[in-house]
Amino acid sequence: MALAGCAADPAPNEQMRLTGQALEQAAAVGATTEEVPELKLAEDKYTRAQADMADQSYKNARMRAEQAELDARLAEAKVLTFKSQEQLNMLNARIARLRKQLGDAQ
Repeated sequence: MALAGCAADPAPNEQMRLTGQALEQAAAVGATTEEVPELKLAEDKYTRAQADMADQSYKNARMRAEQAELDARLAEAKVLTFKSQEQLNMLNARIARLRKQLGDAQ
């Protein structure tokens, strides 16, 4: 009965590919394991998913790969949000300088 359950779970090759892409994308936007702990979690879960694949524990591999993909996407979103906030702060500083210059000119 247990063997029949395992046979019903196909290898999550597509999910593994998607997870690998999500990890690459997070790194491409500048996420590092030191600055974004979610990236470290994603990498650890992906490594465990790869081990599950090797053991043919496809259900566990799929679950861990899905979790790793979500963690990687969260890491990417955090980096992009931080960069957007930095850009917003720079624009606000420039606007404040311009306002000051215009105020001084009057």
